[in-house]
Amino acid sequence: MYENEDPALSRYDLVVVGSANADLVVGVERRPAPGETVLGSDLVVHPGGKGANQAVAAARLGARTALLARVGDDAHGRLLLGSQREAGVDTGPVLVGGAPTGVALITVDPSGDNSIVVSPGANARLTPQDIRAAAPLFAAARVVSVQLEIPLDTVAETARALAPGTRLVLNPSPPAPLPADVLAACDPLVVNEHEARYILGILGQEAGDTPEEWAGALLGHGPRSVVVTLGAEGALIADSRGGGGVRVPSPKVEAVDTTGAGDAFTAALAWRLGRGESLEEAAAFAVRVGAAAVTREGAQASYPTAEEVGAP
Repeated sequence: MYENEDPALSRYDLVVVGSANADLVVGVERRPAPGETVLGSDLVVHPGGKGANQAVAAARLGARTALLARVGDDAHGRLLLGSQREAGVDTGPVLVGGAPTGVALITVDPSGDNSIVVSPGANARLTPQDIRAAAPLFAAARVVSVQLEIPLDTVAETARALAPGTRLVLNPSPPAPLPADVLAACDPLVVNEHEARYILGILGQEAGDTPEEWAGALLGHGPRSVVVTLGAEGALIADSRGGGGVRVPSPKVEAVDTTGAGDAFTAALAWRLGRGESLEEAAAFAVRVGAAAVTREGAQASYPTAEEVGAP
């Protein structure tokens, strides 16, 4: 079924399981209040989706990357597949059909902050059976990265499909209740403040006021490690194996568009973990990649190469 079924012949640095969307982007002077209409810029269409973003970001950095996703048999789907192939992603596992390609409606204000509404489309049709059918793909992966723009039972099946020694990186975005076995498989669980507070609230625990408290509380619920992203302040890492509460600062840059920057961070983190780096080393690299991504417009178009971030 896949182009590289024998893991002895080809081993992926990263397999991304997740969403693929067309990003429909409009610049606005300010977000509209309820019932209000504001005028925006001309519409721009970018390839996006958290899964597709991560796959492109990793491939542009030099990782051997494959994407398992579902797109529609339509113009947006062809746009997404073309973007993946141009970046060097193996698109053999991408499934086509079943529903229109997912769409994200994005507004970006002058500060670079964004608001996003997602219509899942074909992403909602990526099923646990699709994961089980991709067993050779998972057998060939050093790291598997997944997000929550696909059905939660598909995410859970992904966690169960991991081969021995394969690491799971999970960004629970948009946040949703996570089964205990999924939390236990995360190494790391990558969250921002909103996601951390949401998950802890669902688990019936007070979040506390600091990233150190959020990370420590999350570790108590099973993940092997946790990364809390802090935007322009970088990230905080915590590891159940003894390395907790370490801040990793970000380079100072002028933000143009934050769309997809978190996906670039997570992809870079996952790739470097697969190379055998420590969590702190991988996070230090990932914050540089995330910082570079916010200096350009768009998601996938903003992602740097390894040379652009001065990385071997």
